[in-house]
Amino acid sequence: MRKGPPRVADYVISSLADQGTDHVFGVGGANIEDLYDAAHLSGGRVTAVVAKHEFSAATMAEGYHRTSGRLGVAMATSGAGAMNLVPGLAEAYAARIPTLALVGQPPRPLEGRGAFQDSSGLAGTFDAVDLFRPLTRFCARVDDPADIGKLLAEAVAATRGPCRGPAVLLLPKDVQQATVDQLPSLDQLLAEPDRPAAAAGNRTAAARMLTGAAASGAGVLVIAGDGVGRAGARAELAELARLLGASVAVTPEAKDAFDNGDSRYAGVAGTIGHPTVRRQLERAALCVLVGTRLPVMARAGLEAALDATPLVCFDPEAPYPGALRADAPVVHVDGDLRTELRAAAEALAALPDRGPGGPPSGGPEYLVAPRPDSPGVRLDDAVRAIESALPDGATVVSDAGNASSAVIHHLSVPREGQFVLALGMGGMGHSFGAGIGAAFGTGRRAYVLSGDGGFYAHGMELHTAVEHQLPVTFVVFNNNAHAMCVTREQLLYAADYSYNTFRPADLAAGVGAMFPSLRTATATTAEELRRALLAANERTGPALVCVEADPDELPPFLPFLKLIDDRATSSGAHDDDRVTPVG
Repeated sequence: MRKGPPRVADYVISSLADQGTDHVFGVGGANIEDLYDAAHLSGGRVTAVVAKHEFSAATMAEGYHRTSGRLGVAMATSGAGAMNLVPGLAEAYAARIPTLALVGQPPRPLEGRGAFQDSSGLAGTFDAVDLFRPLTRFCARVDDPADIGKLLAEAVAATRGPCRGPAVLLLPKDVQQATVDQLPSLDQLLAEPDRPAAAAGNRTAAARMLTGAAASGAGVLVIAGDGVGRAGARAELAELARLLGASVAVTPEAKDAFDNGDSRYAGVAGTIGHPTVRRQLERAALCVLVGTRLPVMARAGLEAALDATPLVCFDPEAPYPGALRADAPVVHVDGDLRTELRAAAEALAALPDRGPGGPPSGGPEYLVAPRPDSPGVRLDDAVRAIESALPDGATVVSDAGNASSAVIHHLSVPREGQFVLALGMGGMGHSFGAGIGAAFGTGRRAYVLSGDGGFYAHGMELHTAVEHQLPVTFVVFNNNAHAMCVTREQLLYAADYSYNTFRPADLAAGVGAMFPSLRTATATTAEELRRALLAANERTGPALVCVEADPDELPPFLPFLKLIDDRATSSGAHDDDRVTPVG
């Protein structure tokens, strides 16, 4: 154990531990190694996890927060290590995920003097503050060791602000090593006076619209986003829906916001959504957004119905402009989500008992894509097999692409489980780090569902799962292609070429040779997939199952299916067996 007064590095690590963070994620290097040393000396309060790439370290921090609610922390050295954090921080910014990045810098005396990996902005070098500031809620260099308490508190507070997101502290190596004593605790520095309540006028106006719809028995559709999970407001959402007698839809990245088995569940809204949602919205006298600004992926196909429906939005930020219109009332309540949902529920509970409310949604109706005759496990069959194997409480982490569309559309989140999806930037390979972070955050099994494109991007984070014997099941849909890009080539360009088709690879055999202790399997049928997943559930460590899929299979993606349907209709050759009408 180190003797003497604490260093800045020790203060940072102990302060994070006091806030509940017990894991930090990163990649080592000369200008960040003192923080790793401080984690080692923390007496087991903080475990430092070394990722294979800084992007994945940032996504591990994100998955850790999304599933545990604790602050996600990523650590990287200067230079390329710092640059590799950028896409991960961009996702956290777009998705409003509280993440703190601790980024090493060369020692102050060498900055502006040709230091290796200098990003001080001195002597013609670029300025890392200028780089990270647009991607964060707070970014600062710690140039004086005495400022570490104040700046750390500002960074942590910024991640928790009304518009949550990432923060960055740039820490020169000599600052990390400097000793500090008698600094106030982070808890003391974060203490702040009670915030004023949200504007009473908006709260009152929202209550008036909600109680009016409930009292009249008019139909109400609630669309819930991932802000519900971030705020820990699932119970409040369920109670609001019950009191309103409302059907509930979720945005694609928020499948865990509402019980997928509830009779009021209408399905997913938007481009990967269920026709049920549009029909429910067309019949509704009021639409209520909870924890979502309704981006394009969540509102596509609903625009006409939204234009004619009064809207109440509970979210720190206003809905995106495409969700707003002049010909229907819009009320935005921007207070704390749980507080505002409870206030709305109190107003509704004061109404006379109205019985169970409106009719249940009847459950989602699913899109049907063409089923090719070529070899490969069909996407919907694969997802159903995965769903049948998911243990209660599991976290499902989905990657981008055709496989993700099938997961979003067809898979039900298990009881007490969670769902993680990167739709802010949509970076391929995000799921590998996020699933590992989720396993560290919850201690429960995480299922990572990715295409082979995502695997080639960041799949070597498998090594991290093997190193720590984590309960993560990696399911790779192997169609030897960036399949969604292949689909776009075929549909949008009538292409007789493909830039996005790969030479075939036996991923399970290759990974099994690399990691002999890792359980691997290849599934050529849905039943083989189900059995392999159930076998993996019986083990304590990680597993990899590759599903042989077809790059030419269309996913349940509304724009693609509508394009095919429109073309068939215009040519007079519409085949009802080929594509079920989308709605």
